[in-house]
Amino acid sequence: MKNIKNISIAAAFVVSNSIFAQVAIEKQTVDGNSTVLDFNNITGNTKGLILPATSGLPTGALVNGTFVFDVTDNKVKVYENDVWKDLSDPGSSAAVVVNNTAETGKGVIIGASSSTADGVLVLEAQDKAMILPKITTPHVNVKNPYPGMICYDTTSKTLAIFDGTVWNYWK
Repeated sequence: MKNIKNISIAAAFVVSNSIFAQVAIEKQTVDGNSTVLDFNNITGNTKGLILPATSGLPTGALVNGTFVFDVTDNKVKVYENDVWKDLSDPGSSAAVVVNNTAETGKGVIIGASSSTADGVLVLEAQDKAMILPKITTPHVNVKNPYPGMICYDTTSKTLAIFDGTVWNYWK
């Protein structure tokens, strides 16, 4: 009977944790209660988030807030208000390593137990947001950025997006 109780408690913890998940990458805790995904932002950080590189734009049941690096025109794009919008000028996809494996499954979902969105990483929390990796002047400090890399520039206080050629900044 004791084992059944322990299994029930463990199962309840897993379900609760998947629904209200907060994930910290390379650190012990997230910053704040409104965070679903947070990265280690130590001084001198040069690690950003790499967007999926797609050949053409995804189709099907798209979700607003989807980000990709489109290698057909070498631009970072976001799906917003049911329309794809450019977040960068044309860059270069020469450094992109093509993934030819047959991917299966829906990817990783954080913040909910399931999602109708189809993506590699789906952040599904209604009341939480992701904190981007923070880098001081990425155009100076990231020596070999990868096409589709995004971060928060702590110097200019902007969203920084690398298009494969140059950094693009959004206020």
